Amino acid sequence: MRQVTRGGEPVDVAGDFPEVGQAAPPLTLTNTEMVDVTLADYAGKRKVLNIIPSIDTPTCALSTRTFNQLASRMADTVVLVVSADLPFAATRFCGAEGLDSVETLSTFRHREFHRDWGVDLCSGSRAGLCARAVVVLDENDCVIHAELVPEIKQEPEYEAALRALDGYTPTGKTSVESVD
Repeated sequence: MRQVTRGGEPVDVAGDFPEVGQAAPPLTLTNTEMVDVTLADYAGKRKVLNIIPSIDTPTCALSTRTFNQLASRMADTVVLVVSADLPFAATRFCGAEGLDSVETLSTFRHREFHRDWGVDLCSGSRAGLCARAVVVLDENDCVIHAELVPEIKQEPEYEAALRALDGYTPTGKTSVESVD
């Protein structure tokens, strides 16, 4: 079992967090239309999974806004914001914020995601939510970047995720424009 912190206090995280070079674990999550989706729904695209505890917290909202801004610069890439929030809450937030370059997905029907992806907060006041993490997958669903953020209140390393995309060039072309 791994640990992260929240405000410096240890929080247990259960499950096996994906490692670079591994095939992504299977997933089924619920989109804003209340339809279940899998990785096959994004076949042929690279995927950035911005895994968050709740869209209604400051750091989660900030990371969602940041990835929304960056998403328009990522060729052949989809940004998936994954949380335990109901699809209604995610739709409300993205609508109010004008965020249209990310897709929000919910674990509310599919709690197995938490353990299968190694982000299951299983102690502390946020038990039952996802730990903060970013996992980047290539178009074949192989993990090319994985960050389990060590402090829940901390933002992920956006640049590291982008470098993974930029550095991954199966055709020899740069697939991400530089970030200002």
